[in-house]
Amino acid sequence: MSSIISSLGGGSGIDTQNLVSQLTEIERAPREQRLDDRQAKLEAQISAYGTLKSALSEFQGLLSPLGTSDTFNARSVAFPDTDVITPNSLDAGAQTGSYQIEVQSIASAQTLVMGNSTDAKTALGASGELTIQFGEWAYDTDDLPTGFTVNDGQAALNITVESTDSLQSIAEKINDSDSGIQASVMNVDGQYQLMLTAPSGAENAMQISVSDPSLADFEYNMSNLTALETQQASDAVLKVNGLTVHRETNTIDDVISGFNFTLNKASVGEKINFSVDADKGVAEQAIRDFVEAYNSFVTTAKNLTGYTKDEENNTVRGDLATDGTAKALVNRLRELVTSQVEGVESGFTALTNLGIRTELDGSLSIDEDEFSDAISDNFDLVGELFAQKASTTNPYVDVGMGSRISNAVPGNYDVVITQDPAKGSMTGAGIGALFDTPPLDADAGDYSFQISVNGVKSDLITLTGTFDTAEDMRAELQSLINGDEKLKATNAALDVGFDDLTGQFSFTSREYGASSKVQLSNQGADMVNLGLDSGSITTTNGRDVAGTINGVPGFGAGEVLLPELGSDAYGLNLSIRPGAAAEGAFTLNFSHGLGGTLNNLIDSFLSKTGSIANREDNMTSQLEGISDDREKLDRRMEQYEARLSAQFLAMEKIVTSMQNTGDSLDGILDRLPFTAKNN
Repeated sequence: MSSIISSLGGGSGIDTQNLVSQLTEIERAPREQRLDDRQAKLEAQISAYGTLKSALSEFQGLLSPLGTSDTFNARSVAFPDTDVITPNSLDAGAQTGSYQIEVQSIASAQTLVMGNSTDAKTALGASGELTIQFGEWAYDTDDLPTGFTVNDGQAALNITVESTDSLQSIAEKINDSDSGIQASVMNVDGQYQLMLTAPSGAENAMQISVSDPSLADFEYNMSNLTALETQQASDAVLKVNGLTVHRETNTIDDVISGFNFTLNKASVGEKINFSVDADKGVAEQAIRDFVEAYNSFVTTAKNLTGYTKDEENNTVRGDLATDGTAKALVNRLRELVTSQVEGVESGFTALTNLGIRTELDGSLSIDEDEFSDAISDNFDLVGELFAQKASTTNPYVDVGMGSRISNAVPGNYDVVITQDPAKGSMTGAGIGALFDTPPLDADAGDYSFQISVNGVKSDLITLTGTFDTAEDMRAELQSLINGDEKLKATNAALDVGFDDLTGQFSFTSREYGASSKVQLSNQGADMVNLGLDSGSITTTNGRDVAGTINGVPGFGAGEVLLPELGSDAYGLNLSIRPGAAAEGAFTLNFSHGLGGTLNNLIDSFLSKTGSIANREDNMTSQLEGISDDREKLDRRMEQYEARLSAQFLAMEKIVTSMQNTGDSLDGILDRLPFTAKNN
């Protein structure tokens, strides 16, 4: 086409090339303007949606604290300056009250030193099993050990020692065991020794037994106290409001519920006074922040989706004023703020109950007198209005909230537990007068066995030493079984019991459910003395909880009952304790609270599959369509320009032809008779 255009104007003398360009531009301009207008509008809307999302996120950030009960259970503590106690943390819901603490002694950890080597990394040439049990040592007036009581709440630790192991590698094995024991190798006057420090507390001291004489230097039990005890274990002792309390550790979090503190030193006679109080100011400020944030959002939303006046009183239309999606989500948010909260059926059910009003422009205002009265006199009702809450009328049922809780529909649910959960167990025969003439010497017989807990089978476990009472035997069994490495690897554990009336040992899994089982195998010949031979054992398998929610069977897994997938209650989970079934039908009430409801709504707006994302995808697609339309317009204008150019070229040819004809006629006239010019 360039050759055509370059030929234009050659014959007529008219700048037809420029004329073609102008005519093409005139043809293009209105169409291109429409595309520009569409693009500008879409880009403005996309930008406006970005502003709307930012406003929603900012509002949600200030709204979130109102969705949790912690805000309405905030606490404050007035603690004096002291070096005796260090306050660490104060949880929401901590027990309020006035307290006085006197620290009489602090907890200490037992330390044992053992083994001698000229090199920490040289192989010792000893092999076998180290069995470390936790418990409490008794001492005489000269601080010499007189006996050890096993702590059945602590699993034993078994360490396999190879002949190639050194003091350093043994220390590493102990440290890797996650038992709470700290092992290190010390250089004492040119000799390396293994130092073991147990967790603090009188009942966490160590007793060490070995399976091979080559490890005798590591023993610390009543038969062989080879290791050296350099520090005894002891509890922290403190008085709280006159009540003497013992704790294993100096960091304490269960004396005053929700208040964590550390004992630094004993200070007998020095009493530390402080108080823990409810801090309503946290919730009050959160509500005020919510009102302010909502009003800010309303202003932003109005500027985007409505009509406003500028400084010169001109009407300004928002970029989303004609966008149905934006207007719908803003209206939905306003409806929830001004409506009654679903699931809250009594007390404060809407913002108006605590003095928060909706003004004509859609903003919120606070009636200070009503609001102050609500905070002062009905604070619990204020919390129930805002915070997410689930409760039941059955004392044996706890309600939890899972990751899908936003899907749960607020309201009341009728629940019936048709089967309580149960743990698997095993019971032996009565042992008669076995301990009437103590002690029982396990080393004199074969008291070995393997036990399966929840389908996991232990290594061979062997009872050793002497036992004066059935209680000593019970504690030893529980410690050794729960200390088995195969069982610990799968968190399989049990509780061993002894019934003084029937003389029977019992073994109960710590898990509920159909997979909860306890089985004994490969018993040594003398296990019959404990009533635990194969012919004397009775086993009972565990069972899953069963029940219905609104008449629909739930899914029972151990002690947890889950609603049917996709049902209204899905997202809630019920933890059931034995005794729930006997209570009969009961009610479960659930509410997202205003905070939770608004938070869930905003999450849905801002999600990757939410209405805003869908609208943005649609607008982006339209912008891509405009790019395609521009390419089509360019091609169409090229064709139009070519057509005009061809038409003007044809005209040029006609003009040139006419000019040539005129020139020819001029010569002919000169040669015609009577028309020749006189020279």
